[in-house]
Amino acid sequence: MNISFGKNIIMYDIITKILLGDSKDILKEIEDDFIDLVVTSPPYADRRKNTYGGISPEKYVEWFLPISAELLRVLKPTGTFILNIKEKADKGERNAYVLELILALRKQGWIWTEEFIWHKKNCYPGKWPNRFRDAWERLLQFNKTRDFKMYQENVMVQIGDWANGRLKNLSQTDKIRDNSKSGSGFGKNVSNWLGRSKVYPTNVVQFATVCNNKNHSAPFPKELPEWFIKLFTNKYDWVLDPFLGSGTTSEVAQKMGRNSVGIEIIPEYVNLAKEKIKKNEYTPSLFTNKINKIKIMV
Repeated sequence: MNISFGKNIIMYDIITKILLGDSKDILKEIEDDFIDLVVTSPPYADRRKNTYGGISPEKYVEWFLPISAELLRVLKPTGTFILNIKEKADKGERNAYVLELILALRKQGWIWTEEFIWHKKNCYPGKWPNRFRDAWERLLQFNKTRDFKMYQENVMVQIGDWANGRLKNLSQTDKIRDNSKSGSGFGKNVSNWLGRSKVYPTNVVQFATVCNNKNHSAPFPKELPEWFIKLFTNKYDWVLDPFLGSGTTSEVAQKMGRNSVGIEIIPEYVNLAKEKIKKNEYTPSLFTNKINKIKIMV
């Protein structure tokens, strides 16, 4: 099976491929420079042992690099890779395997462009003797090149209450590009936001965790892939999740009019993901490898 539909195509239907197998093997069947966005959350170190067996922190980088090498190959030069991951704490100390992975990915050829923080806004309280409960996770952005697609206007937010007073009483400094006093070279012109109802978001995103999903041990909130699909893709672009789980990324991509490939190693989750897709009210997906309703440009 080879996942290849040609470089110049016009899509008339949404293709959703949900494939059973190991990512490092299945990814080899996808052609070079094909995917627009990778958004995924692999098993964390020593987590989900009952589901995925668990990978020790000491072996995590070694385990992940063959997969990320394939992701680097299949991602378009204009594409983006979003990696949701979080360090574990063990014996009173944070493990450094995520930091080690970041450095290893950079050596592999990835550009570490940005780090988003996912604030879990419904995280319930908790405390340990030497730390507080985690309420955030990393969303690491990697790219192949510095010239990647990004549609920032698609994720703009309401300007907020700060504008009510600040924009009504502008000082002379607010009307010019006021350089940072720290010498960083950054500056702001507050008057640029006069008359605007929306602004660009920060790199802290807030999504509630999924609390009522009994079918998977670590389901994505739908808002997470949705936000990045808005930010980095257009309709009919290709979205890939190499650790699909119960199918949230594919489900969201289809509803948003994006083609997608999801890879999952657990047969029960593959069946669950396909059931989710079938229930979508969007245009029926094509699960086969037939190139139905796709016109090859001459």
